[in-house]
Amino acid sequence: MEKQINWLDILIRCRNNLQEQIKPLLKTLDQLQPKLGIGAGGDPIKQIDLVAERAIVNTLKEHEISFTLISEESGIEKYGQTPHDNYVTLDPIDGTTNLVRGIPFYATSIAISTRPTINTIHTALVTDLVHSTTYTAQKGKGAYCNNQKTAPSKTKFLETAVVGIDLNTYKAKKTARKLTNLIQKTKHIRHLGANALELCHVADGTTDAFIDIRGKLRTTDIAAAWLIIEESGAKITTPDGKPINVKLSPKQKVAFIAAANQKIHRVILNLMRLEKEIE
Repeated sequence: MEKQINWLDILIRCRNNLQEQIKPLLKTLDQLQPKLGIGAGGDPIKQIDLVAERAIVNTLKEHEISFTLISEESGIEKYGQTPHDNYVTLDPIDGTTNLVRGIPFYATSIAISTRPTINTIHTALVTDLVHSTTYTAQKGKGAYCNNQKTAPSKTKFLETAVVGIDLNTYKAKKTARKLTNLIQKTKHIRHLGANALELCHVADGTTDAFIDIRGKLRTTDIAAAWLIIEESGAKITTPDGKPINVKLSPKQKVAFIAAANQKIHRVILNLMRLEKEIE
């Protein structure tokens, strides 16, 4: 008989172990760090990323769970006798640059799915590692922040909305041009440097939208937050307004528009379409 796994409980245990294991490293971030090569996602590996990843993997192994790991650091690895039963998509530290520089905005992100595709994710956790805020979701059961059900904002107008836009270096000139109308109509633009956490802020109504159309972000960055957005009642699509249906892989890139509700999502889409027509 197949063992039933209480995934929310397991993910909380993963989070707890991760927080415990990285605690000593937080005190030495201002010291010279070892060079550990390039991770599967293409970024330089930091020691704290590997320790965080190992804490999660070890917790899953201690509970005798078979799984395939899809990680920004180690890539794809198989554990246990039936690794295709569960897929664990992981960004051990989302916002590593913030962490290393002492900017208090970074998180851990874990998603569980039955296949290596984003639309089969059924359980997710994103924890703000600075403020001890944990977002969770299970498919069909809603999204929660510290065990309280979340709901996105009802803001309908860009003039009063708080909108996150990731323009981070990559093709910035080209990307910004596509967003000119949106930027001109939005009074409050933000980008805080940890995309999974910024998506969760849309899910709980802290912000009203978050946009990344660069095509640079990996699915490992947003896998858990995607389910949290969906279950909160907010809306997340491709920049063309289509459902996001991509592989879970450290090399798979994704672009998206996440918005608190259908109204503001449509406003953003229309502005971007207008910009495209002008081009």
